[in-house]
Amino acid sequence: MRPDPREKAKINAGRKAAEMVEDGMVLGLGTGSTTHHFMVQLAERIRKEGIRIAGVPTSLQTEIRARALSIPLTTLDDCPCPDLAVDGADQIDPGFRLVKGRGAALTREKVVAAASAGIIIIAGEEKLVERLSGTVPVEVIPFAVTPVMRALERLGGTPSIREGKEKDGPVITDNGNYIVDCAFPEIPDPPGLEEEITALPGVLECGLFCRYAKKTRVLAGRADGCRVVKKRPVQEI
Repeated sequence: MRPDPREKAKINAGRKAAEMVEDGMVLGLGTGSTTHHFMVQLAERIRKEGIRIAGVPTSLQTEIRARALSIPLTTLDDCPCPDLAVDGADQIDPGFRLVKGRGAALTREKVVAAASAGIIIIAGEEKLVERLSGTVPVEVIPFAVTPVMRALERLGGTPSIREGKEKDGPVITDNGNYIVDCAFPEIPDPPGLEEEITALPGVLECGLFCRYAKKTRVLAGRADGCRVVKKRPVQEI
């Protein structure tokens, strides 16, 4: 069977990010398949080169994977300012504003992103878009899910509670909340929509990441390698 080009792109992006890690760093470890490839390459560097790092996992899944790879772990309590957060994204616009949250770890990912000195986003080139659109995940406390969904409709979205796979009922986050996936035909003002959604009572966070573009670098993987993406102005609608 020939290797999947998209999977090879993820591997190449993860490898490039692992090469950028320096000895002694504290790293935020994102959640998802692309970040897992980074962790595999990072574990290889730890084993072969003896670099010393500590990782802050953004989900239980990432914690389990890191332990299986023998990556040392820490917490934000002990290391409140990680040197670098490495994570994936579902969409990346030219100004490095992001949509994230397909793995339902968006709140912890945003906490780590805010705390970190720098951010590296790793993704296949297909995740690069001219404008953000589509589904924005929103983490909501169960008590507030109905009024939040009505409010999201007033903001122009079509919300639905994310259902679990191979289980009945909704997806439950590591924080004990629901994920409401809200589809938007277009997002002309991502920072404004992020502020409106996160201001709703009962919303913990949303998957729009617009506040951290200045400290973000993007690595776009391809089947034959990886490139560092150059930030450019966003063409507003």
